[in-house]
Amino acid sequence: MKKKLILVSAIAALAFTANSCRTDSLDVTPTSNISTQDLSLFNNNEGAEGFSNSVYAKFLDWNLSSFAWVGITNIISDDADKGSSPGDAGGDKDLLDKLDITATGSSFNDVWQGSYQGINRANQALEYIPQLDKADAALRERLVGEVKFLRAFLYFNLVRGWGGVPIVDHVPSPALEEDRAMLLTRKSAEEVYAFIIQDLEAAAAVLPSKGAYSGNNVGRATKGAANALLAKVYLYQKNWQKALDHANLVTGYGLTEDFGDIYKISGENNQESIFEIQGTGGPGEPGIQQYSQTQGARGAGGWGWGFGTPSQNLVDAFDEAGDTERRDATIIFRNSTLYDGRIIPSTVENPYYNYKAYSSNYTGADDSDTNIRYLRYSEVLLIKAEALNELGQIGPAAVELNKVRLRANLGVSTASGQGAMRTAIWKERRLELALEHDRWFDLVRTGQAKDAMAADGKTFITGRHELFPIPQPFINESKGLSTPNPGY
Repeated sequence: MKKKLILVSAIAALAFTANSCRTDSLDVTPTSNISTQDLSLFNNNEGAEGFSNSVYAKFLDWNLSSFAWVGITNIISDDADKGSSPGDAGGDKDLLDKLDITATGSSFNDVWQGSYQGINRANQALEYIPQLDKADAALRERLVGEVKFLRAFLYFNLVRGWGGVPIVDHVPSPALEEDRAMLLTRKSAEEVYAFIIQDLEAAAAVLPSKGAYSGNNVGRATKGAANALLAKVYLYQKNWQKALDHANLVTGYGLTEDFGDIYKISGENNQESIFEIQGTGGPGEPGIQQYSQTQGARGAGGWGWGFGTPSQNLVDAFDEAGDTERRDATIIFRNSTLYDGRIIPSTVENPYYNYKAYSSNYTGADDSDTNIRYLRYSEVLLIKAEALNELGQIGPAAVELNKVRLRANLGVSTASGQGAMRTAIWKERRLELALEHDRWFDLVRTGQAKDAMAADGKTFITGRHELFPIPQPFINESKGLSTPNPGY
């Protein structure tokens, strides 16, 4: 769903944020004082879509999907280094690269605030869309499902990073003390996961299949996206049977024959795509704010800032004979020619750059028109493989794993036994999903983080680094209603 429609429509929802109080550390602006007369201006199909589209549009923002997100997902892990020039710290990206993590880090605060801004938009949409009785009833039901999916997606990233966080489940009223407490009180991780599951189940019940969308609606959340995210949520909870059950409900998708085609502009929203953050239609249109630019090749002959460069550790991980297609579609090498003919000269500052963030249309003067691939069918197959293996079904697990391997021009896995199969699946996740913002969370959930960080020259502190620090401004504002994560 290209964002011409989204950003124009977003103005409608955002116009409602005036004349109300706010909680600064969440940046959640209550909007309960919208008048009936104001709301009537949007009481039609376009108005209803405007509320939902404002939530999609938030995913384009600098503080949610761009520089800070790259820092706390890729640079922090063994998949990427800070990159750029030695003297350019990138705010706190040099500290993230060294696991020198503090509660005052700007990247954590940015993504925290960006996430709650998105949740605020979702809550506005969920409050007002049902009131738009002149909009088509079936459309309103679908839009509510989309918004619940997006809210669940935001909370999933929050709970993976920070553990328990505040659950803001409605537009808060500035007059109610219980709403202030809602904004400033962390819930347990278990409660957050339950809330995510509730939203995703509601979304899955009403959303259409991928094939139901066309034109500007391509890229909207689908039933497949809701079930794929449910499978992933249950994977993180180690509820293997439910992870498998929901993965099996993701139907109508297939693997892209050529792995490299996935990340071209022509590969956006293709048969493998389950959910993507949508870029723009071309130069001059708002896109994902500087996502490609911050990761583009730096120096003479380059076009970007050069951050989040693939690590030597990642390059070396593609060590199996034949796994060159995935490697070469993941990593831009110095002295190479890209698929669109762009030459990467010897004069760029870093030896490697993130190919998955590359925009063929990027000129250096506009935002990224490339999409961020967040859920792909290959990951669903790997979720199936992991769940089956943990359930003791090693043979069926190998079948799912080998679908991914064969697409990568590799032979069938030789792993035998549950432990060996587990290790093989984890490695396949790393290589298949490299630089797609999952590696850090995978390391933590599987208990590999300490050893993996040590192998990359970093010190992972057990009992501390499993969770990100709750931003200090939020802790200060909570006045005791919330406490920091351990070690911060």
